[in-house]
Amino acid sequence: MVATDRATIDYQSEVLRKAIHLCSLSIPVIYYFITRELALTILIPLTILSLILDLGRYYFKPFSDFFYKFFGFLLRRHEKDEKRKSLNGATYVLISAVIVVSFFPKVFAVTGFAVLIIGDIAAALIGRKFGQTQFLLKSLEGTIAFFVFSCIVILFTPKIEGNITEFIIGFIAVGVGAIAENISTGWADDNLTIPVSIGVTMWILYSVLLPNLALTLPNVPN
Repeated sequence: MVATDRATIDYQSEVLRKAIHLCSLSIPVIYYFITRELALTILIPLTILSLILDLGRYYFKPFSDFFYKFFGFLLRRHEKDEKRKSLNGATYVLISAVIVVSFFPKVFAVTGFAVLIIGDIAAALIGRKFGQTQFLLKSLEGTIAFFVFSCIVILFTPKIEGNITEFIIGFIAVGVGAIAENISTGWADDNLTIPVSIGVTMWILYSVLLPNLALTLPNVPN
């Protein structure tokens, strides 16, 4: 099996971690129905709270003992590094949500974040279980799983007009996201790099291929 940081927790813990991660799918689903302002009103306080709790475990021993007793088995090795004081994946998910909601059109934010959740789960579970072939920094099997499941997500995420070009843009964007997921080891967290890379790619491709299309979803708050 190709070694990755995911292998620093056992497979059962990986499954549980990704089951919790799946709950984050509520972020793009809820955001689709509410305004950017309301979404940020909810997300920013949650992100600040998560940052305080996440960093607090490095500085407040009673809380640290409690945190690691109940949640330590879910953390990867780098997320417990006392020297680097790395954030955990859940905190990065919230930071990522604030960034993509703040800076990207809703169609890109919803798509990128939905792909993050589903694609990352597929890459982690299939890559851990079946990954044998080294590709860049992780496994080829995991990267293919990310791309395939993310393409399925693209079939169901909202589109502005629903023309074939929008689907092609989505497929290309998740290809970029698959590479971002693969190489985001150590230097950056994939919960951040995946939706940002997808959002940037979609924005560039929409500007080039659909330059006259207004980047607003019809009949939903923007």
